[in-house]
Amino acid sequence: MPARVRAAGGYRWVVLGVATFTQAAAAFFVQGIGAMSVHLQRDLDLNTTRLGLLLSAAQLMPLAGLLVAGRLLDRHDERWVVGIGALVVAAALAAGSLAPGYVSLLAALLVVGAGYSTIQPGGSKSVASWFDASQRGLAMGIRQSGLPLGGVLSASALPALAAAFGWRSTLVAGAGVALAGAVAFLAFYRRPPHRPPAQTASPVRLDLLREPYMKKVILSGTCLVSVHGGLGVLTVLYLHEVAAMDAAAAAAVYVAVQCAGALGRILLAAWSDRHKSGRYACVLACLAAVIAGMALLATPAGRSPAVACLLFVWLGFFGIGWYGPWVAYAADAAPPDRTGFALGLAMAVNQVAIILAPPALGLLTDVTGGFTAAWVLLAASAGLTLAATARRTG
Repeated sequence: MPARVRAAGGYRWVVLGVATFTQAAAAFFVQGIGAMSVHLQRDLDLNTTRLGLLLSAAQLMPLAGLLVAGRLLDRHDERWVVGIGALVVAAALAAGSLAPGYVSLLAALLVVGAGYSTIQPGGSKSVASWFDASQRGLAMGIRQSGLPLGGVLSASALPALAAAFGWRSTLVAGAGVALAGAVAFLAFYRRPPHRPPAQTASPVRLDLLREPYMKKVILSGTCLVSVHGGLGVLTVLYLHEVAAMDAAAAAAVYVAVQCAGALGRILLAAWSDRHKSGRYACVLACLAAVIAGMALLATPAGRSPAVACLLFVWLGFFGIGWYGPWVAYAADAAPPDRTGFALGLAMAVNQVAIILAPPALGLLTDVTGGFTAAWVLLAASAGLTLAATARRTG
C-alpha cells in the first residue's frame, strides 16, 4: 500500500487489526487452560494448586522478559520484535505437544512465556504509534481485547478438542494459531510514516518507579491482574462444584466471561477517551465494580447458578475490561522516548501478581475447602487499592 494512503490514516486500522489478531493468536492456548480445567485435572491428576501453576508457568519468563522486550522495542522495529516472539510461542507449543506429563508441560509453557513477553508491550506500542490521543483509548481497547478474544475462541474449541483427542491435541492447535499470528504481523505491520526510525534508547533507569503515575499504574495493575487470574483458574471449577453445573455448561459461561471482558476492554477504553476526570477514573470504576461483584459472589446468593453466571459476566466486563483504559493511561503518561520501557516495566511488575495469583488462590481454595476465602481476598485487595490510588485521578 502506498505511503500516502497510510499517511492519510487508513492503514492504521490494518495495523490495529493485525496487532489484535496477533495477540489473540499468541494468547489462544494459555487463555484456554481455565476452560480445560476439568479435563486437565482428570487427565493429569491435578489439584487446584497444580492447575494454577500451569497458568503461572507461562507468566514466569515475562517477569524479566518484559523489561528486555521494552528495551528492544525502543531500539528496534516492532515488526521483528513482536513477530519473532510469536514464532517462539508457536514453536514452544508444538514442542509441548510431545510432553510426556505435567512437568514437561510446565517447561514448555515457560518458553511460551518468553515469546509472549514481546507481544503485550510491542502490540501496545505499535498501536500507540499509529493513533493520536483523541482515539488512543479506543484503539488500545480494541487491541487489548485480543487477550479475552483469544480466550473466547480457546474456551469454545479446546475443551471439545481435549475431550475428543486428548490434551496434547490442544497444544498442536495452539501452535498453529500462534504461527498464523506471527505470519500476519510480519507480513502487514509497518512503521507509521511520521515516526522516525528507532534510535538508541536512553539508559535504563528505574526512577520511573518513583513517578506518581507509575505508582498508580502498578498498584491498580497488580490488583486487577490478580482478579483476572482468579477468574481464569476458578470460574469453571466454582460453577461445576458449587453451582452444580456440568463441565460443558460451565465452560460456556467462561466463554461469556471472556466475551464480556473483550467488550469491556473496548467500551471502557473508549469511555476513557471522553471521561472528564481522565483515563484513570475508569480504572477506579473497575475497582469499585470488582469489589461489589466479589462481595456478592461470597454470599449464599452466589451459589445460585443464575446469580453466579450473572456475577461472573459482570466480573468479566470489569475484572478483564480494565486493561484497556489502564494501558492507554500508562502509554499517555510515559515519557515519549521511553514508552516501550515504561510499558514493559509496568507489565513486568504486574507479572509478579500474574505468576503468584493463580496458584495462591488455588492453594487457598484447597486449604479452606471452598471458594469464599478467595473471593473475599480479591474484594479486600481491590478495596485497599481503590482507597490508596483514588486521591488523584488525572
